Amino acid sequence: MLRRIFTVGGYTLLSRLTGFARDIMLAAILGAGPVADAFFVALRLPNHFRAIFAEGAFNAAFVPAYAHVSANGGAASAKLFADRIFTLLLTSQIVLLALAWLFMPQVIVLLAPGFTDDPVRGPLAIELTRITFPYLTLITMVTLYGGMLNVMQRFASAAAAPIFLNVAMMATLALAAFFPTAGHAAAWGVLISGFLQYFLLAGDLARRNGLPRFAPLKLDDDVRGFFRALGPATLGSMGTQVALFADTIIATFLPAGALSALYYADRLNQLPIGVIGIAIGTVLLPEMARRITSGDHAGAMASQRRAFDFTLLFTVPFLAAFIVVPDVIMRAMFARGAFSSADAASAAATLSAYAVGLIPFVLIRSAVATFYARKNTATPVTAALTGVAVNVALKIVLVGSLAQVGLALATAAGAWVNLLLVMFFAVRAGYLVLDRAWLVSLAKFVIVGVTMAAALWGTARLCAAQFATMTWMRDEATLGVLIIVGVVVYGALVLTLFGPSWLRRLVRA
Repeated sequence: MLRRIFTVGGYTLLSRLTGFARDIMLAAILGAGPVADAFFVALRLPNHFRAIFAEGAFNAAFVPAYAHVSANGGAASAKLFADRIFTLLLTSQIVLLALAWLFMPQVIVLLAPGFTDDPVRGPLAIELTRITFPYLTLITMVTLYGGMLNVMQRFASAAAAPIFLNVAMMATLALAAFFPTAGHAAAWGVLISGFLQYFLLAGDLARRNGLPRFAPLKLDDDVRGFFRALGPATLGSMGTQVALFADTIIATFLPAGALSALYYADRLNQLPIGVIGIAIGTVLLPEMARRITSGDHAGAMASQRRAFDFTLLFTVPFLAAFIVVPDVIMRAMFARGAFSSADAASAAATLSAYAVGLIPFVLIRSAVATFYARKNTATPVTAALTGVAVNVALKIVLVGSLAQVGLALATAAGAWVNLLLVMFFAVRAGYLVLDRAWLVSLAKFVIVGVTMAAALWGTARLCAAQFATMTWMRDEATLGVLIIVGVVVYGALVLTLFGPSWLRRLVRA
């Protein structure tokens, strides 16, 4: 499992690094003005639907079902099941795309109401979203193919596919002078990347003779079981996305730049979520489904516990940095070109607020895997919807005084409610045991995180004094020093508190 985690995590890390290069270009060319806000709405809308129906709900329902059919019915049954799901999925996506294109002005009024009377952002958001929305259809097929490959223990191409999004957007941004606006260039880059990702996954699956084809629709037991799991999973995925929709809707009423601050803060926050949380969760779900199908419930629980340890080991340094030195990170990453120091300060405050919920953001995929692997997609819905209720209520309370920072804080609070409830339900059902050894390990991670945060805070203050006379690359130099100090301090703390034997057991397991 560890090798597969590093495969997914490695490609995801490369995706995030190229994503940062893309975002540096976006910040320098688009800045944080009206065109940027319109583009981020155009990017968010298909991504919200993708997260609800494709990556979120679909994976949760399809991967365990496909693994079950493959194990019990053989390759022919699995192929027929995939063909039928492909037919249903593609048909629904084409209908959704047609409706979105036809009623896009009404969609923007509904989901970005603050743009209604804006003569710049409103029409531009409609135009750009019509360009980006077909990306949803393509990426939904990518998700289906990726789920099939994951069950085959093939993780590389699905993990590498997002790199094409970054490369395509950088290519079109480099040619922005040939487009009406830089927002148009970025939007066309999104659409082009969808085709590139599709052909990558389709090619990989075709080489294994697994590419699905159209098949007559028939609601057999396997397909009905898939839909029984898909319904609750969709509600669960909608929970998180409703909260993000609320961010988009509310932020459109805020001054220009609020949406951009949310975007850039979320991009940095997504680094550990993608590289660690999603990578581990992606590998853990088929691993647990395989073990539970074979009756190895103890092994499934042990896999989940290892996933928790790995997640915390790699997440704590990000949490400390995002809470303590977000301003240095934002200035070093994005404060150039059209993206000002004031824009960086706004995004830094938003990042710090998001980081309050970083632990649940990263752990939730591993936490719900124990339910999804058992084809129980209903139980996590209760936790997700409760978290959303808390999230949306806090957004309304906090946005007036804290603007987009309040939106981020509300999202973090909702994430904690969601995670704690999922773990409570798992313990109550006997799927998870939080014994003394795990609680001691958690306490050690808290000590490590607090100590590292203190070291970063002191180092940042020291660098501010030492580099005060620098007129160029001051923040970049400070960030470099912080990374070196952070690696040394964190490594020493982990070895001191956990010991080399704990690390060896974690890797060997």
